[in-house]
Amino acid sequence: MRDNRDVKDYIRTIVDFPHEGIMFRDVTTLFADPRGFRMAIDQLLHPYAGVRFDKVVGLEARGFILGGAVAHQLSAGFVPIRKKGKLPGAVISEEYQLEYGEAIVEIHDDAIKAGEKILLVDDLLATGGTAEAGIKLVERLGGEIIGCAFIVDLPDLGGRAKLETLGMEVHALCAYEGL
Repeated sequence: MRDNRDVKDYIRTIVDFPHEGIMFRDVTTLFADPRGFRMAIDQLLHPYAGVRFDKVVGLEARGFILGGAVAHQLSAGFVPIRKKGKLPGAVISEEYQLEYGEAIVEIHDDAIKAGEKILLVDDLLATGGTAEAGIKLVERLGGEIIGCAFIVDLPDLGGRAKLETLGMEVHALCAYEGL
């Protein structure tokens, strides 16, 4: 029997989380389903068939789940970009804006070598602030980002446009209008 579902069919929407008026796109239901998870990983990789990557960078936290699986499929290394204070070695940091305030992400200062080809991965692209900070960290270490891959794009929040303005190729498996 053939399963005709697409990635969006595996994603649960939770109304009014974490605040009233928000439609939270919960990818944990996608991760929990073996068929859905495999489909998502395969589709994240599809546009990059034949492209050699040295490392996959995953943004905290769900980007770690995706990034590890993608790195395995590509036979590439995996590098986490974490919230401030979570990495044990020497790091470089990048501050970025949140809806209400700011945050800082970090990467080990020896995680990427100059000239390495990088795929940046996360579950969701909203305003693009975290992804932009991750891109800046990778570029400061001399890495070359070949693509940015996401499960969900929320185009009304402008993240795709922000990353494309930075010259990034953006690939998302599905999109949801509105918040």
